[in-house]
Amino acid sequence: MLRAFLETDRLFSAYALCDLDDREFLRTRWGAATSGGRPVAVVLQYAGYSPQPVFVMGDNDGIGAILASVIKPRTAYVAARLENLPGVETQYKVDPGPEMVRMWTDRSLFRPFPAEVQRLLPVEIGELNRLYQLGFASWLPASAIADGLYYGIRIGGRLVSAAGTHVISASARMAVVGNVMTHSEYRGRGYATAVTGAVTSELLRFCDQVVLNVRADNPPALAAYRRLGYQVHVNFEERLIHRSESVWSGWTGPIRRLFAAHKEF
Repeated sequence: MLRAFLETDRLFSAYALCDLDDREFLRTRWGAATSGGRPVAVVLQYAGYSPQPVFVMGDNDGIGAILASVIKPRTAYVAARLENLPGVETQYKVDPGPEMVRMWTDRSLFRPFPAEVQRLLPVEIGELNRLYQLGFASWLPASAIADGLYYGIRIGGRLVSAAGTHVISASARMAVVGNVMTHSEYRGRGYATAVTGAVTSELLRFCDQVVLNVRADNPPALAAYRRLGYQVHVNFEERLIHRSESVWSGWTGPIRRLFAAHKEF
């Protein structure tokens, strides 16, 4: 049921579709609202440190009902279309945030970017974390490389640029590219384009589509990804949200009864 609903917009729901694979599914909680026996809204919460990622899709009344009774983190980072923020706001205060762009490519659109890159190995995770300058709480484990796909560029033996994956799904034949970073001293040389292109090329050997996110106010990144053949699918919102404590919370029951079921998976 979840897969069929998400497939109605598989490019926007790429993360959620990939999270249906066995390895990722155990790290997730799902809520669905149905009307007339069919799903009209879905909310996904991914496990991890607070604030956790939350994804919403579908009818705003359904999204609000799920957030009222099933998926209820105190704080979260929500990914939602602009038109779905009112559904989120029934239960949460939504902070200002950047508009995001979901881009995608496939084998027919992709244009390789020739460059000298190398695939990274799990033993190189320390160098990767130093490039990302991550704090201890967000330090990437070696499994991020072992389970994913990372490429990098070295100058004088030093890792100066890298790109990798957030999630890969064999069943959905889809992957999400992320963690693209070039050291500040080496930007403007096309390195980010090169490593992103290398990751994308490898993923398209077994994926039908590859997607990534980029801020709408980052024209250089948008242009770099377009050079690789990525196209814009949709603009969306990625916001920090905080649970509201409303005097009207007792009135959510009648709203919930509009739907045939609210299920957690």
